Amino acid sequence: MNKKSPRVASLFLLPCWLVLFPVSPLLAEEKLATKADYVQHAMRKDGDLARGKAIFSDKRALCSQCHSVDGSRSKAGPDLAAAGDKFSRADLVSSVMEPSATIMAGYSLAVVNTRAGEEFSGIINSSSTETELVLAGIGEIRHRIKKSEITNQASSPVSMMPPNLHAALSTDEFADLVAYLESLKQANDQLANENSTPMEITPLSKPVKLVPVFGETLDFQKPVWFGEHPTIDGAFVIVEKSRAKVSLLEKRADGNETQATFVAIPDEVYVTNDEGLLGFAFHPDFANNRKYYFMHEVKDGARRGMVIGEREAREDLRADSGKPTRTVLEYEVATVVHHGGGLEFGPDGFLYIGMGDGGPQGDPQGHAQDLSSFSGKLVRIDVDRREGDRAYAIPNDNPFANHPDPQVRREIFAFGLRQPWRFSFDPNNGDLWVGDVGQDRFEEVGIVRAGENHGWNVVEGFELFSTKYRKEKPEQKLVPPIVSFRRKHGVSITGGYVFRSPTPASFDGVYICADYQSKKLWGITQRDRKLETIRQIGSCPDRIVAFGKDRHGSFYAIGYDEGVIYRIDFDGAVFERPTPN
Repeated sequence: MNKKSPRVASLFLLPCWLVLFPVSPLLAEEKLATKADYVQHAMRKDGDLARGKAIFSDKRALCSQCHSVDGSRSKAGPDLAAAGDKFSRADLVSSVMEPSATIMAGYSLAVVNTRAGEEFSGIINSSSTETELVLAGIGEIRHRIKKSEITNQASSPVSMMPPNLHAALSTDEFADLVAYLESLKQANDQLANENSTPMEITPLSKPVKLVPVFGETLDFQKPVWFGEHPTIDGAFVIVEKSRAKVSLLEKRADGNETQATFVAIPDEVYVTNDEGLLGFAFHPDFANNRKYYFMHEVKDGARRGMVIGEREAREDLRADSGKPTRTVLEYEVATVVHHGGGLEFGPDGFLYIGMGDGGPQGDPQGHAQDLSSFSGKLVRIDVDRREGDRAYAIPNDNPFANHPDPQVRREIFAFGLRQPWRFSFDPNNGDLWVGDVGQDRFEEVGIVRAGENHGWNVVEGFELFSTKYRKEKPEQKLVPPIVSFRRKHGVSITGGYVFRSPTPASFDGVYICADYQSKKLWGITQRDRKLETIRQIGSCPDRIVAFGKDRHGSFYAIGYDEGVIYRIDFDGAVFERPTPN
C-alpha cells in the first residue's frame, strides 16, 4: 500500500443483495438528492452518532454483518475499531459512494473454482492454512476449501459492497453513518477530541459590553487593522483594506473624531472586493527608525502574489515620509483565496508573517505541508539585516535554518496552517496564539512553536481531512489545536489577544477571540496547550474582522461591515471558570 494514498474504498464489504431493499421514502422529501448532495452533506454536517450507530446495524446497511468495531477482527471486512484514526471523513464517504474504485489491500473479493464444478466467493480469512483456504462471507458464513481441490483462484475488481448503499438512506442518515464511523477511534484520541471540540459553549452570566469609540461619524471602508500609535498618546491607527489606506485617528476634547491620512498606496496594492491591504505592524523601534510594515496583494496579468513592504514615517511620526516602499518579501500565490494572515513583531524583535495556503479549497496541492512553499506557513525574518540578494536576513535559530535540503524555505517558523487569520504573543510568557480559519467543519485556535506541523490539510481540528499528504514518520508529528469550534458555533475564526490586566482579575490569562460570521466573542484558557475553559463572553453588533489593543490594557473589536471600532468593556463581567476538584 502506498502510504501517501491509502486505498480505502472497500472498508465496507456488504452483500450485493442489499441493493434489493427499497429506497427510503425520505428521498422523495429530498427531491431525489444527487450523489454530490450526499457527499457535500456528509462532509459538512456533524451528524448524530447514536443514529449513525443504529444505521450501522439496521437492515438497510447491515454494516455490522461484515465489520467488527471492537478490535476482534471477527468479520469478513476490516475491523473498524480505529477507522476514525486511520481514514479521513473524505475517505469514509468515498468508500461508501464508490466501493469498487479502489480495494483495500488484503480485502479483495476472491473467487474460487473447484474440481467439483463449484464456485465460491468471499474474503480470504486469516484462519487459512497451508492446506485449507477459508473464505469469509456475510455474518458468520465461512467456506472452507481444500487447496488440493482448487482449480482456479482470482481476485474480483468488484467490491462485495453494493455501489448504491447511500440511496437507501436520506442525506441526514448518510451523514449520521459517516459521523459514527469517523467517531471510531482509539480511546486517547477520542477523549482529546471530545474535550477540545465542545458541543456546547456556556455564555457568561454577565457578558462583556461593546462600546463604539470610532467610526460613528467617520466613513471607514472594510477596516482590517486597528491599534494605538506607538508614540502619540490617545492617537490610533486604522487600516482600510479596499482603499489601501492607513489613517491616524484622534478624539478632540469635545468627543468628536478626527481622521488624517497616514499613508495611501492604492497604486501599489491590487484591490478588489475581497483583496487589498491586509496586515500592518510598527517596528519595535519605530520611535527612532520610523519604520513600519504592511502586507498586500499584487497582480500582474495572470500572476498573483503577496508583498511585505517597508515604509518610513516622517520625523513627527504623524504621517508617511513620502519615500518609496522597500519590498522586503514577495511570493506567488495559487488562487484568489487564503493569502494573508497578519504581521506581528515578536518579543525577539523578528517579524512574523502569517501566510494562508493559497487555495484552491481543500489545499489539493498540499501547499501547507510543502516546506519549499511559503503558503500555509508562519514565517520569521529579521528585517534589520540583509543577507545576499534578500532584503532581510534569516535568524540563525529558525527551525529550518540549517536544513540539508536546499529547497526548504529557511524562513519558515511553523507549517500546516490553512489561513492563520490574526495571531499574537502573550506578553507574559511569549506564547504565540494563532486563529486558523477552517475548511468545512472546524475553526481552530492553537499555540504555535518553532518547527511544528499543525496538520493542515491532513487534519482539520482533531479530525482527519485528507490522507494524501499524510506521512507516517515520528518527526512529522501533527500538533493539535487547543480548541476546535464546530460549525454550530462559527464559520470563520478571528484571532485575538491574551488579556493581561489587573482588572478584572477573573480575565487574567484569558485568550479572547471571535467568530467573524456569528459575531460571537469567546474567552479561552489552557494548561499545557490543552483546553481548560471556554466561554462565550459576549457578542458584537458587527462582524469582527480583527482585534486591537492599547498600552493601557484596553481591547478593541473591529467591525468590518459598518466600519465601527468598539472598545470591549469588561466592567461587571466575570469569567467563570470550573471549580477545581
